[in-house]
Amino acid sequence: MENRRDEEFYSRDRPVHPALPEDRPRGAKPKAHRGPWLTAALVIGVIPLIVVGIALFP
Repeated sequence: MENRRDEEFYSRDRPVHPALPEDRPRGAKPKAHRGPWLTAALVIGVIPLIVVGIALFP
């Protein structure tokens, strides 16, 4: 009986279609991954910096 009163109470202010659109929709496009060449270029670029740093400050 009390369950019925709860439904009546909450149904007064509820719109006809209470479902809201998602603010963050699922199933978005997958992000593009960086290629292996970019990662290799970053690693190859950092190695000379380390070598130069060691050479300048022995």
